[in-house]
Amino acid sequence: MKKLIILCIASLSILSSCQKEVIWVPDGYGASTVEKPSGEYMADKSFKRISYIYHNTNLANLDSAKLKYVTHLHFAFLNPKEDGTLQTLTNHANFEALNKLAKDNNVKTAISIQGNELMFRTIAANEQTRKKLVKSLVDFAVRYNLDGIDLDWEYPRANYGSDVTFEVFVQELSSELHSWHKYLSMAVTAGLYAGPVKDGITAGAIEAVDFVNLMAYDGIGTDTAEPNHHSSYGMANRVIDIWLNDKLVPKEKIILGVPLYGKNADNTSMTYTALLAAGANPNLDVFSVSGVNYYYNGLATIKQKTELAKSKGNGVMFWEYSQDAKGENSLLKASFDASR
Repeated sequence: MKKLIILCIASLSILSSCQKEVIWVPDGYGASTVEKPSGEYMADKSFKRISYIYHNTNLANLDSAKLKYVTHLHFAFLNPKEDGTLQTLTNHANFEALNKLAKDNNVKTAISIQGNELMFRTIAANEQTRKKLVKSLVDFAVRYNLDGIDLDWEYPRANYGSDVTFEVFVQELSSELHSWHKYLSMAVTAGLYAGPVKDGITAGAIEAVDFVNLMAYDGIGTDTAEPNHHSSYGMANRVIDIWLNDKLVPKEKIILGVPLYGKNADNTSMTYTALLAAGANPNLDVFSVSGVNYYYNGLATIKQKTELAKSKGNGVMFWEYSQDAKGENSLLKASFDASR
């Protein structure tokens, strides 16, 4: 009898191990279960035009015509809790509507996770909460049929040891996402200055992700030729060279970040649409508002940066979709035209 019981348990274990992994999906999300796909994960190495968009954007306020100019939408933001679970989105219905609209227009989608730096460090340093966060993110991506997850941890720092825990977290999350045929990307510092922030992104983390979004903006004073510009062409070129040559990011993973807003020397922002409404020339990069110069990227510069991204990288990333103009003055359109 004892042998029979042992054989039965062994048989059940074998049958369980042969079944595909399943994620249970709550009512209202289509199928009751989603099975893990079979076959090897293949990374998408095509040129990308990514735009972040606020996840709670109302469709009534969205210029959906510009969706044809992007390949990916990254919804900002999803926040973790200290226990590795996820906070509730502020307007879940809008997120779902945006996701469906993007999918209907053949645009890939991801949710971008952000949070307090101390919370990220604490979660990643603890194996239990780190694995809980990995599971929470993968379940979220599967449940809402997202194509991937984007990490906006600003920033892991080598002097806190979070370079090590960040790498472990990225590797674990990447492995799980890839097993579901979903991608992992990360947004990173411009890397213009040596130090713990630049060192916080390790070679292991770079290897684990599908692509790296370089935040080549908000850099007032970084370009001696244009010291008051927060995102000059010269800065963009320098940022790519740093990540390509110093950090050794493969060319096919480099995505150049560009702004859909301008800034003055005091770091005050104005959206590109607001600047045009105030009278700014879409073909220039500076405009005076009430006697104060605002520096932005006009059509010509966006096209130049897209060409730069084609020659030294593999895509462009925009912050943020709703800040772009409509019609022929659209910077998303200018980048699309330049990338063909």
